[in-house]
Amino acid sequence: MSEREYFALVAKRLGMYVRGSTLAGVEGFLDGYDEHAKRHGGPGLPGWREWLAARLGWGDNLVWHWLVRHIALPAGWDERELSPEDESRVIGVLFELLDEFLAERERLEAQPR
Repeated sequence: MSEREYFALVAKRLGMYVRGSTLAGVEGFLDGYDEHAKRHGGPGLPGWREWLAARLGWGDNLVWHWLVRHIALPAGWDERELSPEDESRVIGVLFELLDEFLAERERLEAQPR
């Protein structure tokens, strides 16, 4: 199973992977996935934050969690607490962006050197 297929499965059945299907849970899940991959020789998500900042056109000083929020909610949000609708939107956009990032990485890796 490719990383794209795996994350599509996670997005489809989020409650199986993230208790409560919360944004904070998804972010923790992805951070944990990346750290585990680094430790055990998997590809992880190197370049994810930089890719998001480039897509946004700014934000090189932000963590990837905030970059996704800025992309998903360009009009802004209450930084103390997202509404349920905003949280759902951010989660959906996060998985769309992750798929685009991984697809681009696959294309780059498939190119002859």
